[in-house]
Amino acid sequence: MRKIIFLMLLVCLSFEGVLHSKEKLVISTWGYNGDLLKKYIYDPFEEKYGVEIVVETGNNAARLNKLKLRKGKGIDLIYLASSYTMDAIELGLFEKINRKNLTNLSEIYPVARSPFGADYGPAYTVMRVGIIYDTAQIKNPINSWNDLWRTDLRSKVSVPNITTTAGPTIVLTAGRHKNVDAFNQPSVAFNALKDLKNNILKTYNRSSNLANMFAQGEIAAGVAMNFVMPRIKKALPSAVWVDPKEGSFVNINTINVVKGSPKKELAEKYINFVLSKKIQEDIALVKVDSPVNMKVILDHDQAEGLTYGGELIDSFQDVNWGEINKRKKSWIEKWNEIFSN
Repeated sequence: MRKIIFLMLLVCLSFEGVLHSKEKLVISTWGYNGDLLKKYIYDPFEEKYGVEIVVETGNNAARLNKLKLRKGKGIDLIYLASSYTMDAIELGLFEKINRKNLTNLSEIYPVARSPFGADYGPAYTVMRVGIIYDTAQIKNPINSWNDLWRTDLRSKVSVPNITTTAGPTIVLTAGRHKNVDAFNQPSVAFNALKDLKNNILKTYNRSSNLANMFAQGEIAAGVAMNFVMPRIKKALPSAVWVDPKEGSFVNINTINVVKGSPKKELAEKYINFVLSKKIQEDIALVKVDSPVNMKVILDHDQAEGLTYGGELIDSFQDVNWGEINKRKKSWIEKWNEIFSN
């Protein structure tokens, strides 16, 4: 009798566990600002829809490679930067988006609505690649991409590695430094990078590495995406952001539903949630991501360090990520020949 009662209790507990288990949504993203994302996005979404969010983190390349190896299994949504989004589309790793479920699309900047076509996910943030420098160390202001080659910056500069999101823009910048198109005359661009090497103390793979180099006084200038500026400014109040006179480079991050996900409808609810005015504003106010929702209104201090406003977005130099992807392998080889020695 006791055995029967015990077995019945186990069955009841198991049944109760099934009743109380929550639907899971697995998201692949970066680890940067994870605590703030949890507070302002993940937790509110879980509460609203009664689900559990599971986060897998890593850089673009590692997460895209994992997606390929697993053929999407076990991941529902993935955040990727521009060039990696294009890679994933070419590999057929995304579901086609049902835009009827993205009711907040009409509120975001046109550039963010369908950057890779209407079948794929929108951009949830727009960023720019510019220059950060320490005014305490550098008295002669930096206002141009060409200033990175100045002799007074010898061993004082850091740039992103070629395999990072912003890395390829350094090749484009080197070409323009010599008044050529890096796509058409790559040898000229890479010769300019050889000259720039005298000023490069280190290249970096993570924005946290750049922030640490500034904080420790190892470098006085760096090329970066704007989202890292608040962290650097906090550690180094004399640091300033520069949008070079030639224009900053634009970069966007997208969210897409992974091919084969059984949670497609829930995943689209998540994307729509992230695009909402409230979430875009909350995330902007804590300096995590620049808003693409046009209804978000920020004052000067709130917008500092962010890519905010249609006028600024319209001023960017566009980046042809399709052409970069075609040349990625050869550019990485040439880059490593210069910076690995």
